[in-house]
Amino acid sequence: MRAAIAILTAGVFAAGCAKHEPTVETVRPVQLVRVSAGSTASTSVFAGEVKPRHEADLAFRIGGKLVERRVDVGASVRKGQLLARLDPSDVALQAQAAQAAVAAATTEATFAKAEFERFENLHRQKFVSASALDQKRNAMTTADARLDQARAQLSVSRNQAGYASLVAPEDGVITAIGAEAGQVIASGQSVMRLARTDEREIAIAIPEHRIGEVRSAPQLAAVLWANPGKLYQARVREIAPSVDPVTRTFAVRVAVPDADASLGWGMTANVVVAGAGAAGSVLLPLTSVYHTPEGKPAVWIYDPGEQKVDLRPVALGAYREDGVLVTAGVRDGEWVVAAGVNKLQAGQRVRPYEEPGKPRPPPPAQAALPPATTTR
Repeated sequence: MRAAIAILTAGVFAAGCAKHEPTVETVRPVQLVRVSAGSTASTSVFAGEVKPRHEADLAFRIGGKLVERRVDVGASVRKGQLLARLDPSDVALQAQAAQAAVAAATTEATFAKAEFERFENLHRQKFVSASALDQKRNAMTTADARLDQARAQLSVSRNQAGYASLVAPEDGVITAIGAEAGQVIASGQSVMRLARTDEREIAIAIPEHRIGEVRSAPQLAAVLWANPGKLYQARVREIAPSVDPVTRTFAVRVAVPDADASLGWGMTANVVVAGAGAAGSVLLPLTSVYHTPEGKPAVWIYDPGEQKVDLRPVALGAYREDGVLVTAGVRDGEWVVAAGVNKLQAGQRVRPYEEPGKPRPPPPAQAALPPATTTR
């Protein structure tokens, strides 16, 4: 009993003497974006896809069985190059049938002419009536017409022998294949798609409430997602006359006159419309906006000196494809949290998440120093 009491007393004493370790404050990494008065708030950006200016489906003018396809997707072809062939046996049989029809029509026409001449001679001798002669004349005329029809059909059949071969109408690149060897295809059915390489453009969709910005834009430019450092001059080539009933957008084609090989088909590109934004506003990412429990917009401002964030109300302008316009509440040079805004608290310590190629805030020791001055 005494031993148990001693052990219990020792445990209580040890617990009372134990020191509580201080709680370590969690420093959350955040992604930042710097507010710049010269940002792209005066421009609008629309994402689109690079497409060839001229692209057409290639098809046979007659139906038949495809026996050979000589090109694949991505092949460069020249004008007049053979691309595919149909089974020529059916076309040859049709030509033979047309030739036989011409021979039969020729025989019929010859016989009808001979009959007419014989009845004409008998009519002069008063052995047949004028009505009988007229019947023979009509029969001869009909036979001649059938002969002309048979000859025309023979010409069509001979032309169809050439239609069994599909050739490239111009220089270009094959962008799609719609049939394989052994497949029976119909007349006019797309077999492959050919695109010219001389002109390229960007297809974009403009919301109906913003189509006026594109129509009146003084200048356009294009930039690839894969190569953001290169800018291409662009111009609006075509605007659809009506809005899409599902997406409520206008289909717009933007020509790129100075396009080169790096502007590959199917690549994603941004079309920058100058002078379309609101003056005096700042463009921030959509993910930087935090909505308070009252539903009011705000952003987290990062203080490089204290390495803390504070919530500040802002006034929002138009929402765009590349962000949202902030018309009031932020100042030039400030750092704003760009992502994860719902996980922060006022006064919380944070650590900037560095991204390659983006400016980072100065360390706390430098942030508190005044700018250097030069004395003479």
